[in-house]
Amino acid sequence: MPQEYEEFIRKIKMLTGIDLSLYKEGQMKRRLTSLYEKRGYHSFREYYKDIQTSPNVLNEFLDRMTINVSEFYRNAKRWEVLEKKILLSLLESQKRLKIWSAACSTGEEPYTIAMILSNLVPLSQIEILATDLDENVLARAKLGVYPARSLNGVPADIKKQYFIKEEDFYRVDDEIKRRVTFKKHNLLADRFDQEFDLVVCRNVLIYFTEDAKSLLYDKFSASLKSGGVFFVGSTEQIFNPGKYEFETIDTFFYKKR
Repeated sequence: MPQEYEEFIRKIKMLTGIDLSLYKEGQMKRRLTSLYEKRGYHSFREYYKDIQTSPNVLNEFLDRMTINVSEFYRNAKRWEVLEKKILLSLLESQKRLKIWSAACSTGEEPYTIAMILSNLVPLSQIEILATDLDENVLARAKLGVYPARSLNGVPADIKKQYFIKEEDFYRVDDEIKRRVTFKKHNLLADRFDQEFDLVVCRNVLIYFTEDAKSLLYDKFSASLKSGGVFFVGSTEQIFNPGKYEFETIDTFFYKKR
């Protein structure tokens, strides 16, 4: 059994990029055994055979392995402001924007940005950097497969244009996937790239201490070009934006001076 589980871990990493050895073995093994027994399989070997050949079995496995609390177009009104006000304003001075989705989790956020931007410029002009510390969520993001519940906020025309239905799941169209580059990045330890037009970091900063938040606001500010915009989550309002060379231009949107 231990050898069979090790073989399963190795094959899953080759197939999906997800490294199950990064999780606590006892806990993960129990979780997986419960999942495959519920589906009528008797071994990891038998389960992997169907993961390899059935998109639905693979997608259900992925959904259980990465706890996905994000969704596309989360807080829809803010995305509307991004499209109708922020991006339109940024595009007045240039047609190719440098964009970073920081702490992007399983990819819904950067793909949402790409879809929104596709309403304003040709896809060929869209390039988005998306980063996260967790290699497994990045592997999941690169695959671009999501349960139906993640798409609850997606407008019908966008859903039809940029998603392919695969039984109970949806796959992001390759044209959108090509617009996003995923990389591992530690917000607190790694250097930030510079000259961004737009940095999006939502629903992450609430988990940091006040000191860490202050450090990150400084780093995000320095990573933006003058006139660039910082977009934060709905519980992450910056109460002293001037300290970081920001000015508020809409709720949860800050412009670098």
